[in-house]
Amino acid sequence: MSNSFKFLPIVFVLLLTFSACKNSSNDFDASGNFEAEETIVSSEATGRVVEFAVAEGQQLKANEVIGYIDTTQLFLRKKQLTYSMRAVLAKQPDMSSQLATIKEQITTAEFEKKRIENLLKSDAATQKQLDDLNAQLAFLQKQYNATKSSLSITSRSLQSETLPLKAQVDQLNDQIKKSILVNPLSGTVLTKYVEKDEVTAPGKALYKIANLETMTLRAYLTGTQLPQIKLGQSVNVLVDDGKGTKSYSGTIAWISDKAEFTPKTIQTKEERANLVYAVKITVKNDGYLKLGMYGDVKLNKQ
Repeated sequence: MSNSFKFLPIVFVLLLTFSACKNSSNDFDASGNFEAEETIVSSEATGRVVEFAVAEGQQLKANEVIGYIDTTQLFLRKKQLTYSMRAVLAKQPDMSSQLATIKEQITTAEFEKKRIENLLKSDAATQKQLDDLNAQLAFLQKQYNATKSSLSITSRSLQSETLPLKAQVDQLNDQIKKSILVNPLSGTVLTKYVEKDEVTAPGKALYKIANLETMTLRAYLTGTQLPQIKLGQSVNVLVDDGKGTKSYSGTIAWISDKAEFTPKTIQTKEERANLVYAVKITVKNDGYLKLGMYGDVKLNKQ
């Protein structure tokens, strides 16, 4: 075999290496990590977690009931307040029965007045008798009005005493409602912080959830690359799937207005010293994209 043929494999390997290096250096314009908007769902009530149907990796829908916290004490307090309101309202006077007696006297006096007026026309009664009846009617009417006003004031006063109790009942109803655990948004459970039968309190984290249907790639571009991008621009996102490179379509959703030093994840000291601009690129997740996964960005020339 001639010497020229002996060097062919070496030349072929060098060409492949050069080609790979060339492609790798020009294959993408920026790189970064995938992230998602994570929400920590916390408890709004105090008590033992009676039911909690949540598991890490589980898909939850918005407004889905996932459990509840013990409401026994809240129910008993509400029951006590309800009985207290009934006791207060039981003291209300029976206006109709207490006014009925005076009203009957007024009716009798009015009938007697008509009789005296008829007798007076035939001179069978005196003017004094009519005047006395008019005075009696006026007194009874004043007595009726005063009694009615007094009973109304008493009734309103007792009803006003129940208003603070009603407000407390409303508070308890709100606390009971908040004891029902409702998932606020659709997404995937990332981390579970409590278990069934544990005691929780307001503000204590229950679980962390994120919508992974749309992922965000946070990448970094140099100042010289900024004129090539704009909000809403479509870009290609490249991900290593173990067998090769998988391409996704992404949209630039945010561009930082401030420069920052290159993140520490960049390997060389020289690259870390460069000032870059962070961008967020939204990518529709087909199920293969994961939080923290690396991705490369290839800008589409405008």
